[in-house]
Amino acid sequence: MKHAIIDLGSNTFHLFIVDHTADATLTLFKDQIPAKIAKSGINQGIITPEATERALGVLRIFKEKIVEFGVEMAHVKAIGTSAIRSAANGQAFCETIENETGIRVEVISGAREAELIYEGVRQAMDLGEAPSVVMDIGGGSVEFIICNNARIFWKQSFEIGGQRLLERFVQTDPISPAAIRRLHDYFQEQLLPLVNAAHQYAPKTLVGSSGSFDTLIDMDFMHRLEEWSDAQQKNFDYTLPEFYRAYDLITTRSRAERMAIPGMIELRVDMIVPAMVLIQHVIQSLGITTIRCSTYALKEGILAWVLERNEKI
Repeated sequence: MKHAIIDLGSNTFHLFIVDHTADATLTLFKDQIPAKIAKSGINQGIITPEATERALGVLRIFKEKIVEFGVEMAHVKAIGTSAIRSAANGQAFCETIENETGIRVEVISGAREAELIYEGVRQAMDLGEAPSVVMDIGGGSVEFIICNNARIFWKQSFEIGGQRLLERFVQTDPISPAAIRRLHDYFQEQLLPLVNAAHQYAPKTLVGSSGSFDTLIDMDFMHRLEEWSDAQQKNFDYTLPEFYRAYDLITTRSRAERMAIPGMIELRVDMIVPAMVLIQHVIQSLGITTIRCSTYALKEGILAWVLERNEKI
């Protein structure tokens, strides 16, 4: 049976089409396209008309692919996250999407998003017995999950995603030292629940899922090997020295200079700036000693949820 998963992220929309049988799950198609539905409205709690038009444009492209691969609309699962759930016009946005494309969007809570990210990451790697902290940086929210391979110990979604931070704190190019200090002060206040949970469970491994972490891996590969990372690989080890090399590059260069960094892509060039400050804050606040990266995240977790539910039916 063919299934299509759509992750309507605050910055990027993802489409994932698979053919699931009793023997295997075959990936037929994957794509990601910036829709930037959080742009210019997320800190005001709205999705702008321009953002709605961008979303419709992307979803019409996705609908063509869904039809092309012969997926029934009953087997399309579209999930909305932070930008939609926090918008006063989020329900109206979803109604417009369904009326224009036939795609029904289910908006999930931040807690549910964290659970699904965990399920996605767990398919990409063995998390082992010791607690790790999974970190997923979206445009609207950031999810933290303290977990091991068997269970979640603690989880929380924070409305401090990259687009929110970019519009609120990053006023210069490159980012100013004063803005970096303001970001750290903000994180210290906002992430107190994470720090308290980390005192209890003491995770020393940070697992970054998808997004900015994918770009950090590509920058590392281009720096060391002058080639892109393997698109088929599900997880990577990453070093603290490489993170700080990338941090210095990203936080001291202008947008044009960042675009010239081998491994950087247009999709990430702006939001990766506050994301790097956030990652650095987490590393220092939690005393992280090891970094791992998962290319699997929310959409793979949604697929696992859909397949499990179908099997029960």
